[in-house]
Amino acid sequence: MKKIILLAMIVFAVCFAIAENVDPYAAGEKYGWSENTGWLNADPSVGSGMQMSDYKVTGWVWGESIGWINLSCENNGTCGSVDFGVVNDGGILKGYAWGENVGWINFDPTVLGETRINEYCVRIDGNGLLDGWAWGENIGWIRFDKNKAWKVRVCVVTLEDLTNFAAYWLGTEPAANLDGLGNVDMGDFSILSSYWQDYCPDGWTLK
Repeated sequence: MKKIILLAMIVFAVCFAIAENVDPYAAGEKYGWSENTGWLNADPSVGSGMQMSDYKVTGWVWGESIGWINLSCENNGTCGSVDFGVVNDGGILKGYAWGENVGWINFDPTVLGETRINEYCVRIDGNGLLDGWAWGENIGWIRFDKNKAWKVRVCVVTLEDLTNFAAYWLGTEPAANLDGLGNVDMGDFSILSSYWQDYCPDGWTLK
C-alpha cells in the first residue's frame, strides 16, 4: 500500500514539476475571472503554475471550483498520443487547454459575426500583462484584463532588470549571479542578454 501511495506521489510530482514565471513582483497579479467558475489562479501555492516562453505556454492554472487546467500536453507527457496546448504566436495566445472537469478551453475563440482578427483572443503586452478572452464550451468566457487589480502578469526581461543587474554587479549582490558559479562576470551578463525582452526563466532574481 505504501509503495502505491509513494508511486502516486512521484507521478503527481512529475506532472507538476514545471516552473512558472507569473506574478514577478509578488503583487497578486495572477488571476483570471470566469463568471461561471470564479477565480482562476495562474500561480497557485500548491503545484506549478503557468510558464510563458516566446513560443509556447506550459504549466497549469488552478480553479477552486473546477480543479486543474492543463495548458500543454508536455505537462504530463501525452504529446504524440493526445496533442494539445496553448502557443504564444507573437504575443497572441492560441490553442487549447484542457480541464478534466470542464473540457476544452480555447484561447483564440472565433465569435459568430465577428470580422476583426484575434478580437477575442488572449494577448500579452510588452509588460507581460495578459488581456482578452478565452472560451470554454462548458464554462463560458474567461476574462483576462490588464487594467484590473486581479490581472495576470508574466515576467518579461526589461531595462529594469539591466539596471538591477548593474547595481547588483557593482555591489557583488548574489542576485546577479545568474549562472550559479559563485561570481558575477560576463557569463552572467551573457545570460541576461540572452533573455533580453523575452520571458524570464524560473527563479529570475532581477525583478
